[in-house]
Order: sequence, then C-alpha cells, then structure tokens
Amino acid sequence: MGEQSMKKARIIGLGSYLPARVLSNQDLEKIVDTTDEWITTRTGIKERRIAADDEAASDMGAAAGRKALHDAGLTPADVDLILVCTMTPDHLCPSTAAIIQHKLGTPHIPAFDMQAACTGFLYGLSAAKAYVESGLARHVLLIATEMMSSVMDYTDRATCVLFGDGAAAVVVSTKGKGLAIDTVSLGADGELGHLIIIPGGGSRNPTSLHTVAEKLHYFSMNGKEVFKHAVRRMRSAANTCLSAAGLTEKEISWIVPHQANIRILEALAKSFEIPDERVYKTIHKYGNTSGSGVAIALDELVQENALKKGEHLLLVAFGGGLTWGAAVLTQT
Repeated sequence: MGEQSMKKARIIGLGSYLPARVLSNQDLEKIVDTTDEWITTRTGIKERRIAADDEAASDMGAAAGRKALHDAGLTPADVDLILVCTMTPDHLCPSTAAIIQHKLGTPHIPAFDMQAACTGFLYGLSAAKAYVESGLARHVLLIATEMMSSVMDYTDRATCVLFGDGAAAVVVSTKGKGLAIDTVSLGADGELGHLIIIPGGGSRNPTSLHTVAEKLHYFSMNGKEVFKHAVRRMRSAANTCLSAAGLTEKEISWIVPHQANIRILEALAKSFEIPDERVYKTIHKYGNTSGSGVAIALDELVQENALKKGEHLLLVAFGGGLTWGAAVLTQT
C-alpha cells in the first residue's frame, strides 16, 4: 500500500496569470449591439481579461508556469516534460510548448501541445498523471493557456461577450504533498464537432483571401445545441469519476467547473447534491477562458481556502470536439 501511495500523481504546485487589461460589459456596449444587463443576465459575466498587444499564449503560459514551479519549490531544471493545452497556439508550428520551454530556460526536455478546447486542462491532467505514475517523468509542468481574443469576431455579440484570455499551470509529480489526482474520466464525440469550430486555417480550409473575407478564422459556436449536451456530459463524466473513486457526491467539498456561463453552472449545481456556494465560480470576472478556466479557478480556490487533509474536489469541463471530462482530487 505504501509503494502504491508513493506512485500516486499529485498536483504539488499551482499558478495562474491574467492579463492586466480589463474588457468590461460597458466597454462591449460601445463596440457591439449589446447591454450590460443582457450579458449579465444570460452569462453571469461582468468583465473579462484581454492580453496586451505584445502578449501571446506562450507569454501567459510561461508566466503561469513560473508561478507553479515557485509554488512547488522547483526550478525549470527540475522539469522532465512540458505539456501545453491550448486551442489558440502562438503558431500552427512550432508548438507553443516548445516556445514556452525556451522562455522558461528548461533543459532540452520533451514539450508538446494538446488540443481539447475547453476540456484541455483535464485531458492534460490525465496525460501528466500517466507520465509520472508510469515513471516516464518525475515532474511534469502542465500549462493551459488561451488567448481567445485572438479568434473572436467582435461584431458577433453571441460569442464575443463570452470569452477572455488567461493561463494557469500545475506541477504534477509523485513526490511531495498536494492534491492527489485520484480519477480522471474523459470523452469525445466528433460527430458534433461542428457545434464549436474555427473553420478556416487548417488543412480542410487553408488560409486564403476567401477564408479571410468569409471570416472563417473566427470562433463559431451553436450555443443552444451546446447547452443541450454540456450538463449531461459533465454529469456523466463526474458520475464515472466518483464511482471509480468510491465516493458519493455528498463527500465532495468543492466542484470546480469549466466557467462557460452562469446558466450552465446553475444547471450543473442543481444536478448535484451540493450547495450552490460550493460550486466555485470565476465567470463574473474572467468570462470563459476556454481550456485554462478550470485551472485558473482551481488555483484561486486553493489560494482562498485552507483545504483540509482528505477533502475532495471535483473538476468538470465540456468543450469543442465535442469533448468533456471530470477528475477527482484529494488534499493530502
């Protein structure tokens, strides 16, 4: 039992980064046909952060990574692998992970990107867990960084009011105390991939004058259809995780959900036997930061609350792909 316990993956360091620039609902009123009341009522968002003109996903991710390493008491030289979850990379090539590796000054270690849209952090968490528990790596730096403003059409009020920029990072290891990664459940349904899509710029629709003119490089989402699947899929993944961990939902101290919009968060809360105040929310101040949202919320939750040994957290997310996932963490 002791040997098995030592091999359990843990989050031993956390950090997040939010750009300084704030885009409020009042600011959006000036550039698109909307109102603060409309946005707040339907989304729960009051403001979001927007990257500076000289910032990209790698800059935000590197800043979050430095904080996570400092929190873990490690240096860049201690990292064996960098995983970056993003749907807004600096470039199609090279990977944002490789750029961050250079920015952090780590040795010539493996570094690669993963793409699961808003579920990115949970997909990355499963990979980091597998790496350290198998012995392929000692310390994995997992970063979720999203510059959603770079793919927003600020004439489309259905999407531009929802999204913001930000990054978060965790150090995953089998050494030290922290949040044990007990179980992770993931899923995808590519048949519904068209519901959340950036149509242009890939091999299906290579960049051209036509794709630019047709605005195919902007983020597109069918919100009503996505809502139909979001809560059900997150609830199903959560049930799988809880069952695998041998826990009931009443034993969960906090739910840390993807910060999509307030209506999804409220519907999710109603589906669990847990008080609404135990569903951690950052949606009002950061909006939807895609794959980094769960990780940013987790970092703030840990900063603001002294978690007791044995407390259980449930992470849930849903995003383009379609993808979904859940994870159970336990404070050690």
